[in-house]
Amino acid sequence: MTELTVHTGRPYRIAIGPGCLGRAGAFAAGLFPPGARAAVVCDSNVRPLYAERVAASLRGAGFAVSVSEFPAGERSKNLKTVAGLYGAFARAGLTRGDFAVALGGGVTGDTAGFAAATWLRGIPFVQIPTSLLAQIDSSVGGKTGVDLPEGKNLVGAFRQPALVLIDPETLKTLPPRFFSDGMGEAVKYGCIRDRALFDSIRAGGVRDDPQPMIERCVEIKRGIVERDEFDTGGRMLLNFGHTFGHALEALHGYRGLTHGAAVGVGMVMMARLGEARRMTEPGTAEAIASVLREYGLPDRDDGADLEKVLGATAEDKKSRGDRITLVLLKRIGEGFLHTVPREEFRRTAEEALR
Repeated sequence: MTELTVHTGRPYRIAIGPGCLGRAGAFAAGLFPPGARAAVVCDSNVRPLYAERVAASLRGAGFAVSVSEFPAGERSKNLKTVAGLYGAFARAGLTRGDFAVALGGGVTGDTAGFAAATWLRGIPFVQIPTSLLAQIDSSVGGKTGVDLPEGKNLVGAFRQPALVLIDPETLKTLPPRFFSDGMGEAVKYGCIRDRALFDSIRAGGVRDDPQPMIERCVEIKRGIVERDEFDTGGRMLLNFGHTFGHALEALHGYRGLTHGAAVGVGMVMMARLGEARRMTEPGTAEAIASVLREYGLPDRDDGADLEKVLGATAEDKKSRGDRITLVLLKRIGEGFLHTVPREEFRRTAEEALR
């Protein structure tokens, strides 16, 4: 079992190792008073797999447990689902002395986390991520939120979890495409901070023993979040590939193109843009593309209309007025931020990506 502490304004512990999921009650007992209510939130895919195990562990530790479910999929990451969770919290009688548990992938963590962040103006919540993408990325750092038709993650709040429990054993139940989806974010961490991580991913074998990769990704994110909890500077590095990736997801109506796949395509696009500006080492885009292909991820979206993609980037949260901050690479393992006028970004993108 590996344990880390994230030293933000509200410090919290991350436990990584087999068996974490079944010990949820013991971990929570160190944070919440006996008899507290625990509202477990999961989607329709995760509930039959893990909800009862977590609920039983929490009940065994003396908590009063309720379980709420919503339909699986990115399209459920919306305000209607959040309103449904508010109703569930009300029926369960959740007070500020109680807590929520986000059990599932990134959609569940973001949605349940946002509901917890705004219920009674904020109650504690525990992240128990069961997908690779959530384990290495979205469960850590305190970003919660939902999508609008106009764009991804436009409504949200910063709310650090009280605890994160990462059990690599849950990945054994993931269909291969969901494991591949998480690898998009893993490649991102190698791109922005750790060439050795990128090379180890390229060498293969991570599916057989994913814990070292999970730990390294979490360590990288922990360091970045501790220095920039509220995403005003260096934390933007974590959005490498997301400017184009989020635009592609929105244009696909959050169907068909998964988040990890969209980020992968976005990374290749941004690396090509950087190479065109002579700010990124030549060959970087192809190196990223080749690793994505090894894990069954696309390296391009041939059906996307570039003008529509560029138009959709207008909702990018790294925009300030008429300027946008791009996350670029000097080379694999070295990411940096570069702010340019939006018109310059559009002109360069059109030249580089046609």
